[in-house]
Amino acid sequence: MDARRVIGSAGRTGNTEAVAAARGRVHAAKVALGERGPVWWNDGAPDLNRHMARNTPYADWFASLDLSADHPSSDGPAG
Repeated sequence: MDARRVIGSAGRTGNTEAVAAARGRVHAAKVALGERGPVWWNDGAPDLNRHMARNTPYADWFASLDLSADHPSSDGPAG
C-alpha cells in the first residue's frame, strides 16, 4: 500500500521517476502475492481468464443474466 500511496502523491506532483519506481514496487508485490505472473496452480481446468463469458462454457449462464438491473439507464433516476 505504501507504493500505491507514492504513485498517487508523486503523480500529483509530476514526479514521473518516483511514479515509475513505485509502479515497479506494486508490480513486484502483486507477483509475490500470485496476482500477476505465471500461474502457480494446476487444477486441470482450462484457463478462461481474459475470455469473454459468451465465448466460454459459461455462455448460456451469462446470457440468462438480467444485466439491466446492474446498469440503469441514464434516462432518469435509478430505482
